[in-house]
Amino acid sequence: MQLKSLGRRTAWLVPVLLVAGLIASAQSGSAQPAKWTAPKPQVRNAVAFDMSRPLRDIAQRPTAPAGRIHLPPERGPAVADRGFAGDGAVQSTAPAGADIDPPLATFEGLSNADNLSLLGVQVSPPDPVGDVGPNHYVEMVNLLFAVYAKDGTRLLGPLDLGSLWAGFEVDDCTDLSGDPVVLYDQLEDRWILSQFTTRGPIFYNCVAISTNGDPTGAYYRYAFSSGEFFPDYPKYGVWTNSYVLTSRDFGPTVEYGISVYALEKNKMLNGEPARSIQFFLDSAVVPINLIGDGLLPADIDGNRRPRDSAKIPIVGTQDDEGPYGAAFDALNLFELAVKWKSQPTASLTLTAQIPVAEFDSAFPCSPVSRNCIPQPGTANQIDILSYRQRPTWRLAYRNFGTHESMVTNQSVEALPGIAGARWYEIRRTGGAFSLYQQGTYAPDDGVNRWMGSIAMDKRGNAALGYSVSNATTVFPGIRYTGRLRGDPLGDMTLGEGVIINGSGSQLVSARWGDYTSMNIDPTDDCTFWYVNEYYQVSSDRGWQTRIGSFVLPGC
Repeated sequence: MQLKSLGRRTAWLVPVLLVAGLIASAQSGSAQPAKWTAPKPQVRNAVAFDMSRPLRDIAQRPTAPAGRIHLPPERGPAVADRGFAGDGAVQSTAPAGADIDPPLATFEGLSNADNLSLLGVQVSPPDPVGDVGPNHYVEMVNLLFAVYAKDGTRLLGPLDLGSLWAGFEVDDCTDLSGDPVVLYDQLEDRWILSQFTTRGPIFYNCVAISTNGDPTGAYYRYAFSSGEFFPDYPKYGVWTNSYVLTSRDFGPTVEYGISVYALEKNKMLNGEPARSIQFFLDSAVVPINLIGDGLLPADIDGNRRPRDSAKIPIVGTQDDEGPYGAAFDALNLFELAVKWKSQPTASLTLTAQIPVAEFDSAFPCSPVSRNCIPQPGTANQIDILSYRQRPTWRLAYRNFGTHESMVTNQSVEALPGIAGARWYEIRRTGGAFSLYQQGTYAPDDGVNRWMGSIAMDKRGNAALGYSVSNATTVFPGIRYTGRLRGDPLGDMTLGEGVIINGSGSQLVSARWGDYTSMNIDPTDDCTFWYVNEYYQVSSDRGWQTRIGSFVLPGC
C-alpha cells in the first residue's frame, strides 16, 4: 500500500495531537521518548441527530430499496508468506483430562438466507457481532439485525440495517452498508447500534443509542462525519464519559491512516447535540507499524467502573514479518484522555510498546492472500485475515480494584500451515501497563482455529471463542475454550466446547467474517455469550450464525 501524508491537501482535517509517549526497547527494555509534534485534535458537532420511532413499530422492508445497497471494497496490502517464523507462546497440547462445561443454550441467529429473503441479495462476509443485556440478546450482521429473548425467541427482526435510520436527515445512514457493531452499556442500561456509510463522497459513522434498556424501543440517532475519508472497520468501546470509536480511514486517492474518536456520551444518552473529538494518525505523524491496520478501544465489562480520571486504553499489534517494517513483535498501548467542557480537551498518548512472544501473522495462502483455511469437500479455501496488523474484536476491559485487566486476541500461524488464536491479558497497575500472560491456543490435531474473541468473567476466568475447520473432517464450525484465574499462565486449561459443528463448506468466496463477539451477561457477570458463523450445507454463500451461552466452573 502506498502511504501518503495528508498535510494540507484536505483543509477540513486538522492535524492530530499525539502527546509524546514512551516506547520500551525490545533489545534493552529501556524507555525512550517518542519525538512527535503535538497539534490540536479536531472537535466537530454531530452533523445530524434525532429520535427514531420505536423499532417494534418499524415494518420489515420487503425488498432492498433501489440504490440503497453500497457494499465497500476491501482495501489493504496483500501480504506474502515468508515461511513459518515460529510461535513463542504456542499451546500445542490439549489439556489432559480437561472437560469444559457444554453450552447452557444455543440458537440460530441471522443468516444469508435472511438477506436473500428480505432484501433479495446475498453478501459476504457476514461480520457477526452481538451483545447481551439483562433480558435480551441483540445480533447484527451484514446487512441485518435482530433482537432475541435469552431463550432464543426472536422478538424483533430481521430488519435491514438502514431501517434503523429511516427518515433520518443524513440519508446515507439509511443505506445498507454494513460493518455493524452492537454494544450494551451496562453502566447506563443502553444499547448502541452502528454502521458506517459507503456512498460518499462524504462519509459518516451512524450511531444509535437506545432511549432506555429496551432494544426494541426508540433510539437517539447521530451522524458523525469523517469527511472525504471512508471510515473502514469501525470498532466501538464503552467508557465512563465517552463512547470511543476507531476506524481505518481511506482518502479519495492514496491517503491512509487510523482515526480515534471520542463521542460525547452524556449528551447522546439524552438525545442532545453531541460532539466528537477526532485524532487522525498517518505515517507523517506516527510510524506506520504502531497503528498498522487498526486499533481497538477498551470496552468495559463488569460493575466496577474505572476511576473517573482513568484514561481510555487503546491497543494495536505489530509483527516483524508483517508489511509495515516493525522491528519486533509487540503490543502498542495508547491512552486517550478526554474532558467534555465548553471547550473540550483531549490527548492521545503512546504510553507503552510491549514486546511479546514471537508470532507469525503471514499465513501460507494460495493462490492469493485470502485463500488460506482448507475445508472438506472443496478446493476453495477461506480467509484467516491474520495478515491485517490489528487485534481482533474485542478489547474487553475489567477493573478488579487492585489492577485493571484487558484481554484481546489475534489469528496467527501457530504451527506450520495451521491457524491458532494468540490471546493476551494486559494489566494496568498504578497507571503502568504490563503483559501479564499470553498464549496461542492450537492443539496439534490438524484443526485450524481462528477469527476469535475473548472476555473475562467477574472472577478473572477467561473464555475464548473461534472458528474451526480442516481439509478432511471438520467443516467450518464454532468452538470455545477457557481457563480459570489461578491456572498456569498462558494456558487454556479447560479443554474445548462446541457451540455447533458445521456440516457444510463455503464453495466460492474466500471472505470469512471479519470479527466475532464474546460477551458477558450483566445479570450474573459469569455467563459468556458468543456469536460466530458456520455452514450447515455446502453452498456458495449459505452462511448461518449461531449464538451460544456457557459458564466456566466456579462462577
